[in-house]
Amino acid sequence: MRIVAALLAVFSLNCAAAPFIVRLGIERIVIDAPPGFTDTVELASPRLQSLSETLTSASNRVLLFALTDADVRNFTVGERIEGRRYALVVTPKGLESTRVTPKQFSELASDAAQSLGAKVDAPDLVQFLKGQPIGKLNLIAELKREPEIVSVLVAVRLPEVPGEKFWNFATPQYQVSTETLMLVRGKALRVSAYSLYDGPADLEWVREISRRWQEELLRLNR
Repeated sequence: MRIVAALLAVFSLNCAAAPFIVRLGIERIVIDAPPGFTDTVELASPRLQSLSETLTSASNRVLLFALTDADVRNFTVGERIEGRRYALVVTPKGLESTRVTPKQFSELASDAAQSLGAKVDAPDLVQFLKGQPIGKLNLIAELKREPEIVSVLVAVRLPEVPGEKFWNFATPQYQVSTETLMLVRGKALRVSAYSLYDGPADLEWVREISRRWQEELLRLNR
């Protein structure tokens, strides 16, 4: 039975890997998970759905919550997931049915930048984060600033959650992510990739996966 379950898990991954369409107002937006990730919607798990909603503001609608392919396989067969890396796409609920103008998008990007504050200079990221309040986002770098896409790299100190059922946040207690605002077919999307932080390789990973993911989303929605 375990072999059958594993095969079914692989089959479900293959089915879920394709891009899918989300309707926002009159627009049809094509969404896809980044390479190596699978959207969890097909799993129809209330627990994962609830978890995805805790990762963003209640004023946002979750369009995609993706785990690594390995984590989805483990979840499907009832094994523990690592939760080290994941991806999220959301859109403001209040703007779903309206067309976002370039001016409105610029204002959204400015508001988001102000909430992060000034860029920090942190040669030793772990030492810097140790002195930061838990949950405070810290701007590490600006990655892209264009009329229809603004992307930044942020880092945060996470709380330790011993015994958590789904996530292993006990060690390390730091996370890096890219936060990207994209104007796609007149809709504002917030596209985020996350990784727990062990060292510089995690920064490079999150930068590269985000770059490739952004390019693919733009290609799909031309």
